[in-house]
Parts: sequence; structure tokens; C-alpha cells
Amino acid sequence: MILDSKGQITIPSTLRAKFNLREGDDVEVIEVDGTLRIVRSGETPTRGRRLVDRMRGTADSREIEGMSTDEIMEMLRGDRLAPDR
Repeated sequence: MILDSKGQITIPSTLRAKFNLREGDDVEVIEVDGTLRIVRSGETPTRGRRLVDRMRGTADSREIEGMSTDEIMEMLRGDRLAPDR
């Protein structure tokens, strides 16, 4: 890896996959016994947790019964309201 002029590096895709690192994940660079380590920030939820938290409680099976996948996705994105049932 090469450090660029902004002090940035690219984590190889194999390591990102192995450690489940995704775009938008919050990581920190820390020093441990004279070695730099990249660690997931403990206070920031993972991308998957943020998605689950955002979607939790947005619909239940009665609200989406009979809807197409496109209609459900529109509702989850906030593009439309659930039908009155």
C-alpha cells in the first residue's frame, strides 16, 4: 500500500471483505505497542445495523399484504404512504 499526499491508503478488497468493512463504516487508526491498527469505531453502528434501525417498524405484514416489491420499496423509501387497511 502507498500513502498518498493526503495521508490516505486504500484497504485491499480482500481485507475489506474478510473484516466486513463497507463504504461509510466508521474506523479509527490507533497505536498499540508502537504499531498502527485500523479498528472499527466502537460507538458507531455498522452499515447493516444502521439499515435495520432505519427500517425497523416501517411496515408490518398487514400493511404490505398484496403489494408488489416495487410498491414496498417505494413505501420504505418514503416515496408513498402505506395503503389504509
